[in-house]
Amino acid sequence: MTTPLVEMRDMHISFGGIKAVDHVNVDLYPGEVVGVLGHNGAGKSCLMKMLSGAYKSDGGEIYVNGELATIHNPRDARTYNIETIYQTLALADNLDAASNLFLGRELTTKFGLVDDALMEGETRKIMKRLNPNFERFSSPVSALSGGQRQSVAIARAVYFDAKILIMDEPTAALGVQETQMVADLIDELKKQGIGIFLIDHDIHQVKMLCDRASVMKNGKLVGTVDVDKVTEDDLLAMIILGENPKNKSS
Repeated sequence: MTTPLVEMRDMHISFGGIKAVDHVNVDLYPGEVVGVLGHNGAGKSCLMKMLSGAYKSDGGEIYVNGELATIHNPRDARTYNIETIYQTLALADNLDAASNLFLGRELTTKFGLVDDALMEGETRKIMKRLNPNFERFSSPVSALSGGQRQSVAIARAVYFDAKILIMDEPTAALGVQETQMVADLIDELKKQGIGIFLIDHDIHQVKMLCDRASVMKNGKLVGTVDVDKVTEDDLLAMIILGENPKNKSS
């Protein structure tokens, strides 16, 4: 196979003597979605926060495109083209799609004024690539559906050249059609060679959206499996019992 986009080796972090992540190894390849699964407190979010720079690890190594990366904060992560899309999406509800896409990184004219027309033009271009059905460019994002809001958050990451996306429960609280919209967006990102870590605890979504699943329990990695080679019951056993189906006795 090609060189992984990301390799996290022997990652560990403790809080107050409790091992939140206990010597875990995961990797991610271009154009792949890896689900990071587990109950609340399993360590999945802590593991991803070490990659995003939100937490500084106690130890372990992160490699990006085969080279050792130094990630101490979110700014470091962005230099390696790592972006996080949180469940809350971090959108400014009163602003439209373009203003959100360029929030804090506004495009300006040669006179130093915010160039609204250029920002809307760029937003239309990236949306045409990601979600051609998106049309509500002048509406505040508070008026958009859940799937459309996800489109804006994803477009912001991709426009600024994300190669590695961390997505936190992207289909939580979405209906069937909205979930399908997000699934279509993820398919488009895969075609562009972007790798995605998808944090979730919903095995149905993981079966639908992911290529592989890395399951955690009590801070440890239970195992990483090809999603199409395991059943939902297998994934459930990994989450609840910590049983890796590869280790089942024949």
